[in-house]
Amino acid sequence: MRVIGLAGWSGAGKTTLLAALIPWLRGQGLTVSTIKHAHHAFDVDRPGKDSHTHRQAGASQVLVSSALRWALMTELRDAPEPELAALIAHLDPVDLVLVEGFKRDTHPKIEVHRSANGKPWLHPEDPAIRAVASDAPPPGGLPHAGLDDIPGIGALVLAHAAPWPG
Repeated sequence: MRVIGLAGWSGAGKTTLLAALIPWLRGQGLTVSTIKHAHHAFDVDRPGKDSHTHRQAGASQVLVSSALRWALMTELRDAPEPELAALIAHLDPVDLVLVEGFKRDTHPKIEVHRSANGKPWLHPEDPAIRAVASDAPPPGGLPHAGLDDIPGIGALVLAHAAPWPG
C-alpha cells in the first residue's frame, strides 16, 4: 500500500477534491481507501437504531453487517485517540490510502490551498508537504496543480505517495 495525505485549512476544498480524485484514481485501475480525521465529536450511528443502543449501553465495539456493507464502531471511552499508523493497520490492503486531515503527522502530503480562505500556507513550515493543489502558485517552488486539474493532482498523488509503513 502507498499513502498520501491531503492537508489544508477548513474550507480549502479537501473533501470536494477527494470526491473528484477517487473516481479518477479508480479509473487508472487503482484500489483506493480513505481515512478522514474529524476534529469534533461525530457519530455514524443514529439514536433509535439497535447499534446505537448497544454503544450507549457500554459496548466497546459494535459491528453492524448487511448484504451491502459492514461497519465497526469503536468507542474510545477515555482512551487516547489512535495514531494514524494504527488506523491504517485496520484497513484492508489497497493500492492507495488517501488521508484527509492529520496535517500534523509526518506522512507525505499534498497541501490544498484556497486563496479566498485568507489562511497561511502550511508549506514551508511542514516539510512533509511534497506538492500543492491551489488556485495560486505556492511559495518555495513545489510541484503544483490547479484545484480543478484532477489529472494533474492525480499525477502528483501518484508521484508522491509513499509505501506504507512510512
